[in-house]
This record gives sequence, C-alpha cells and structure tokens, in this order.
Amino acid sequence: MTKTNKHIILNTENLTIGYTSKKKKTVIANTINIELNQGELIGLVGANGIGKSTLLRTLSSIQSPLDGSIYLNEKPLEKFPLTELAKHMSLVLTEQLISKNLTVFELIALGRQPYTNWVGNLSEYDIDIIEKAIQQTNLSELKNRRCFELSDGQLQKVMIARALAQDTDLIILDEPTTHLDMYHKAYILKLLQKLAKQTNKTILFSSHEIDLAIQLCDTMIVMTNNNVTSDTPCQLIEKGVFNNLFPKDLISFDNKTGRFKVK
Repeated sequence: MTKTNKHIILNTENLTIGYTSKKKKTVIANTINIELNQGELIGLVGANGIGKSTLLRTLSSIQSPLDGSIYLNEKPLEKFPLTELAKHMSLVLTEQLISKNLTVFELIALGRQPYTNWVGNLSEYDIDIIEKAIQQTNLSELKNRRCFELSDGQLQKVMIARALAQDTDLIILDEPTTHLDMYHKAYILKLLQKLAKQTNKTILFSSHEIDLAIQLCDTMIVMTNNNVTSDTPCQLIEKGVFNNLFPKDLISFDNKTGRFKVK
C-alpha cells in the first residue's frame, strides 16, 4: 500500500533540532524530512541520548527548531497560537501529575479545556466526548476512582484518554511505556494501535520497545548518529537501518526474525 493518497497531518522540511546558548549552537540532528499520515501509529526509536525527546519537543512546539520548517495540516507550526494548537495536537509527557487527587473522570475532562468557556463549564457535548474516551480506553469501571489509587498502567491509560478527549488530529506521547512491565508495555502499544485505526487519529510515540514497535507500527522514525530515517518497518528492515542502531559489540539485529539478539 502506498502513502500517496493519505492525508499528511504533520511534515518537516530540512528540519534541524538542538539547543542554542550564548556561546554556541548544539545540533542534535539535521536534514529531518518526515511525514506523519492520518490514522497511522508511528514509533520513534533510537539509542539513549540520541535526541528522541528533543525531536518530540520540537515537533510539539515546546522548543524552537534551529533550522527548517514544520507544518501541521499544511500550516507552519509557528503560526499556531497556543490556544489554537491545543485543538490540533495533544501531548502525553513523562512528567508526573500535579495532583493525583483528581478522579479519573476529572483528569480526562481536562482534555476539554481548549474548548470550554473561561470558567471551564462542560457542555453535554463535552461530556459525551469524555465518556467516549473513557469507553475507548476501557476505563468505565475506574472513572470515579482517585488517580493516586491507580497503577502506573492504569494511569497511563487515563492520560491517553485525556488526549483522546482533547479531540486533536495528532497525539504525541513521550515514552508511554516507561515503568511498565512487559505485559502492560504490550497492552499500551496495542491500545494505541487500536485507537489509531478506530479514531483515524495520528499517534506518534517514542519508545525503547523497538521489537514491539516493529510489530505494531504503520511507520517508524529511526534516529541514529548519522541521520533520521522514516519508513514502514518492513522497508526499514530491508534497508538495514536497524543494523546500525546500536554498537555491534553486544547486540545485533536479525533481519530474518525482525528482532534484536544478544551476542
């Protein structure tokens, strides 16, 4: 299946990411040209410290690019006021909640803030969207529980539901499976795969679970020291991109099985 007929939600043109200070400019990666298509699950992978979080922060307008352009629905990202951007892009970050004393329903309802009036009153339409997000993430039995009572896996589902309630074209998640056991890592990524298909939203996440991402993602973005490559998992395997992801002294990638193995 080709991507030519798919709607591009976000794309970059010769993007350079990194940091600037008074003394110097630090480039993390450059010449980044990627497309995020509607209704796809997209995994961002790479070694520790390679710059995955920097790329996500740049794509989500938390920090500015050093060079190049980012377009969201064909509009330059910098042209979006923050209040308007929140109606097009939702974020699930790794930072801890300010207050876990909220109920599950109350936390998910925060996703409606870009649409509610200045006092935050929820309309019937808002409540319907919140309830739908709760159902889509299988949280109906927990919606009246306080967030401090939840496990890490349950809390991650609540954060995903909040992003769904925000009702944006693009959802970006930074390491959504951190601190979870293997079962719940797979559960969360399978949930994201299902939501991308059911809602037709574009879901981009960063992860160290490369084997799972290869199995579940429509597209992957692979960051190495030399470049940033984006394609389907099968095409990336054929190109040998995963062979250069880590130093070869300890682990290697088996193109036949599509998995990493310890030497």
